[in-house]
Amino acid sequence: MKVCMIGTGYVGLVSGTCFAEMGHEVICVDVDKRKIDVLNKGAIPIYEPGLEELVKRNVDAGRLSFSTDTREGVDRSLFVFIAVGTPPKDNGEPDLSSIEQVAREIGTAMRDYKIIVEKSTVPVQTGRWVRTVVKRFSKHSNEFDVASNPEFLREGSAIKDFLYPDRIVLGVESKRAEEQLLELYKPIDAPKIVTDIASAELIKHASNSFLSTKISFINALSIICEQSGADVIKVAEGMGLDKRIGRDFLNAGAGFGGFCFPKDLKAFIGISAKLGYDFRLLKEVENINEEQMLRVVKKTEEAIWNLRDKRIGILGLAFKPNTDDMRFAPSITIIKAFEKEGATVKAYDPVATDRARTIMPDIEYCQSPYDAAKDVDALVLVTEWDEFAKLDLKKLRETMRQPIFVDGRNLFDPVKMKELGFIYTGIGR
Repeated sequence: MKVCMIGTGYVGLVSGTCFAEMGHEVICVDVDKRKIDVLNKGAIPIYEPGLEELVKRNVDAGRLSFSTDTREGVDRSLFVFIAVGTPPKDNGEPDLSSIEQVAREIGTAMRDYKIIVEKSTVPVQTGRWVRTVVKRFSKHSNEFDVASNPEFLREGSAIKDFLYPDRIVLGVESKRAEEQLLELYKPIDAPKIVTDIASAELIKHASNSFLSTKISFINALSIICEQSGADVIKVAEGMGLDKRIGRDFLNAGAGFGGFCFPKDLKAFIGISAKLGYDFRLLKEVENINEEQMLRVVKKTEEAIWNLRDKRIGILGLAFKPNTDDMRFAPSITIIKAFEKEGATVKAYDPVATDRARTIMPDIEYCQSPYDAAKDVDALVLVTEWDEFAKLDLKKLRETMRQPIFVDGRNLFDPVKMKELGFIYTGIGR
């Protein structure tokens, strides 16, 4: 089947490439000529394990191509996916101007029946506006359908999440669109939920907000564990064995980040307010997350006494392992808090350094975790990269000025760390 993916950011590039891998003919369109030039040269503008190889294979097979011409993409395709960014505005609401612009371009270019699919994360009722704008700018009296197909991709495992998902959600307004979308996804063996567009739009925000709630719950519980002498990892294990709860997303740590959870949480609070409901529960989820990041700084201060003029090493900058994404990364909040207290910061991350440098140009970036630990008064682990689990801890300890280790992801065993001579503190244990 013929697919046009408008937007070659994280969601659009992964989705378009995976559709090609399924055997469909895909053209990915983006207004950013530089990005398209990079892709046409065989490179990719983001870090995602396995993606570069998958792009190359499907380009070589003739199933995947890249263009800056929206009209070309629309003309060649039955399905036109909208996968452009919806960044938060200052008030937390998503900026939908790119969605509107793409809808205008589709309406102008469309010459026969199309299925226009929202892939971007958008507020409920956005589908109505997409239909309105496409119809207003359509130069021909063409039939078309609007649909919603929210993505549930996790950075670092996005290819697997697309090809082997827990579920596929399809919000449609006609039987014709339903049948075609089911045919498009036929190669994927997963539950397919067909619903109205509004419900599909709501499922994405509701899912991410609920998962955010689980994380903030276990982070709040970690404070109770610390004050009572309990171990949050054991508590989470005991809770997770209850099938009604599950173990996933019950890992206490330095707070959640990335472009999905914080953005979608804030957006859902705003959507609820517009619909007349004050979602106070989600506001508290947001507060707990912010406080959890700052607790890492507080823990360091308690172990070191005074932060002024101290040197702090940071292990991990990306918001999670296996990505270079720095959007809403907890490391940013943590580092800025250290600097506010008068400390200097040096940091290491396996892949996110270049992106981090554009956000925090003034800190010292290191070539290895051992460089980040050299002569520091405290070392703070923020992102649980596999590389850090394999560190020579004795060597790490010997390079530090003071052996203070704050484990923001509970990656290490407290008993072993203390045996090695570290002044160790984790989260909730």
